[in-house]
Amino acid sequence: MDNLFSVKVDHDFDFKLSKDQISSLDLIKTGDHAYHFLKDGVSYHIEILNADFTEGTYTISINGSEFATTIHTPLDELIEKMGFASNSNKNIDTIEAPMPGLILDILVKEGQEVKEEDQLVILEAMKMENIITSPRNGVIKKIGVKQGDAVDKKQLLIEFQ
Repeated sequence: MDNLFSVKVDHDFDFKLSKDQISSLDLIKTGDHAYHFLKDGVSYHIEILNADFTEGTYTISINGSEFATTIHTPLDELIEKMGFASNSNKNIDTIEAPMPGLILDILVKEGQEVKEEDQLVILEAMKMENIITSPRNGVIKKIGVKQGDAVDKKQLLIEFQ
């Protein structure tokens, strides 16, 4: 993990900032959701108009102009890189191994009805147990692995009806 925060502003500007860079900003809180920022001798008045911390989305005003902003933490970046992104398409028909590993346990059976976030498979990878959960409600059509199988990245684990 590279410990960089990814900041995207209005889908046009992308920034990568480290914790040290963020800590060294000349930023002063001036109100509940208001800040004063000084950069290269230029003063900026910033206000957070709307915040969804869970999704990492914010609407901010800088000197009166509004911007849609997303902020991803280093953990968010790692989760996305590993293929575990929680905001991905809910019409997923298959679940593939996000990384090579060993199937420790299969927690469902073919024909079983599952709900979003139900635990499906436990995959050991990089010396950690990773619980693969259902991305949606559905019925298990096919289980492509057995307990004890070694799997490759992108190998079929579960198929939905």
